[in-house]
Amino acid sequence: MTTEEVQSFLDKVFEQAMHIRIEAIGPGTSRCRLPFDARHLRPGGTVSGPSMFQLADCALYAMILGTLGPVALAVTTNLNINFLRKPGPRDLFGECRSLKFGSRLVVGEVALYSDGDPEMVAHATGTYSIPPR
Repeated sequence: MTTEEVQSFLDKVFEQAMHIRIEAIGPGTSRCRLPFDARHLRPGGTVSGPSMFQLADCALYAMILGTLGPVALAVTTNLNINFLRKPGPRDLFGECRSLKFGSRLVVGEVALYSDGDPEMVAHATGTYSIPPR
């Protein structure tokens, strides 16, 4: 699927992620953006952990869609995230790459960054279960 096709598919089947923008899709890769909104902030002016977690999960799902096509029933079976630095109140983006693409399981990693900052703010690894075809 193309970047535009993945975005359209997510907008239809995953309404919770409608505010996340798909910026790029490649073989086993994706790049997604969480535009800044004050609703994502927690006390102290940092982007909340749940917002970063959702961005990481969506980036993994977008990578899978871009590689396999519209697989609505691919589901997260595990997602671990390490929060490394306090992200400021600005856009976040996640760069995802697959680590293993099997017939039933996909394992990937996502590096999360604050826009304009080269230092990673969080690192996630996740596994998705792919339904039988």
